[in-house]
Amino acid sequence: MSERNVIKNRIKRKEAEIQTLERKWNAARIYLQALKDIQGAIEKDVVKDGSIGIPLRKGSAVAQAREAILMLGVPFHIDDLVKYLGKEVTRETKASLTGSLAAYVRRDEVFTRPAPNTYGLRELNHFETDQTPEEPPRGFGSAAYPPAGPSDFDEEAPF
Repeated sequence: MSERNVIKNRIKRKEAEIQTLERKWNAARIYLQALKDIQGAIEKDVVKDGSIGIPLRKGSAVAQAREAILMLGVPFHIDDLVKYLGKEVTRETKASLTGSLAAYVRRDEVFTRPAPNTYGLRELNHFETDQTPEEPPRGFGSAAYPPAGPSDFDEEAPF
């Protein structure tokens, strides 16, 4: 075999080797890009705080409400939460946010309802305060409680 043919064969083998390596390189780059896309989608879709362990959609009204309550550390009335989210306080916007937050309250996850139309966070121990009086009101149990009106019991009443 002439030197020319030897060189020609070596060139062909090296070109074939390069083509194989380029195919592997392209496949590896595609795989890497797919992994990065998946990671971005996961980070975009979910905010997971180690303290709650419940995933919330990043940027959602529920996640923003949680951030607001965390930031101030106190429970918020639904009107204040709607204002914080930059929405107009209407019956519809309040009902929408209330419905979302109430779902978490019912499942005992993330949010609490310490007072009517007020939402707090479980992680901040915003639980319902006991506002029931320890004793019955004065006069409870007497014949005049509750007063029936100015004449209390009128004998001419038809009962």
